[in-house]
Amino acid sequence: QVRLVESGGGLVQAGGSLRLSCAASGSISSINAMDWYRQAPGKQRELVASITSDGSTNYADSVKGRFTISRDNAQNTMYLQMNTLKPEDTAVYYCNAGIVTSTRSWVYYWGRGTQVTVSS
Repeated sequence: QVRLVESGGGLVQAGGSLRLSCAASGSISSINAMDWYRQAPGKQRELVASITSDGSTNYADSVKGRFTISRDNAQNTMYLQMNTLKPEDTAVYYCNAGIVTSTRSWVYYWGRGTQVTVSS
């Protein structure tokens, strides 16, 4: 069984920073691409940032220059450093990962999310 657990969310004022973490655990053989998504109330879930196993990154236009995605492959952990936060960044942030399990199955897993609230 594989679990993804996000942490690091909270309440912050506009212009502030937060660092989210996503830790993967369980019967993992390897982890391919990892992503951060977010979903604001009344809106569809959207892709925020992606990182491949070799460290290549991609960002949504709305967060370029403010957010930085990274990962520690040895710890099976992904991070999202969020700077210069805006009220429109308020959402539940989810991590997603393509994981090869110990039984050689390739499955995309989701975490349960962490709330980020940015006050104006």
